[in-house]
Amino acid sequence: MSKYGTIPISSSSSSDAPPPGSSPLDFISRAKARGASALATRQPWRELADPKALAVPRGLGDAYLRARANLAHFSMNYAIVVLGVVFLSLIWHPFSLIVFLACMVAWVFLYFLRDVPLALFGHTIGDGVVLAVLSALTLILLLLTGATGNILTSLLVGLVLVLLHALLHRLADSIDEEAGRWYTPVTPPQPY
Repeated sequence: MSKYGTIPISSSSSSDAPPPGSSPLDFISRAKARGASALATRQPWRELADPKALAVPRGLGDAYLRARANLAHFSMNYAIVVLGVVFLSLIWHPFSLIVFLACMVAWVFLYFLRDVPLALFGHTIGDGVVLAVLSALTLILLLLTGATGNILTSLLVGLVLVLLHALLHRLADSIDEEAGRWYTPVTPPQPY
């Protein structure tokens, strides 16, 4: 009988083979896949920067609806903008920039690209603890670099830019559906 087209099986035992996902190439593949899925939520920059979509809201209710919908729709874009502003502000503080990049690498490897729970001394550490420790460590390290005012100012500038855009960008029809992702709006009570 011919075995044409079959995949040959290695004669070594399965105990000699490394577990799946343990090679550096597997880790890089998972990292690329996770990065691609995270960036898939990013909206096109052309849609974000469309000057024809800018208009002053008609009132507080319209401003609130726009901000809520745009923050949900452009959340990944806004995060990239704020991180870009912080990065640009740290160019004049090279030591702070190095600390910022080191913290970013720690975030990527310890929080974003991790498939299995983090274990330390035989104890499993939850995602909330990892998030809190990384946040505190990043803040403390950046504040110790002496660029505190620069970092806080750049964060404020980035947040103001994001909020202004979220308020001034008119809603597209597809954005209204995304606005309810994070909470369910309450309908006003009907009069008797």
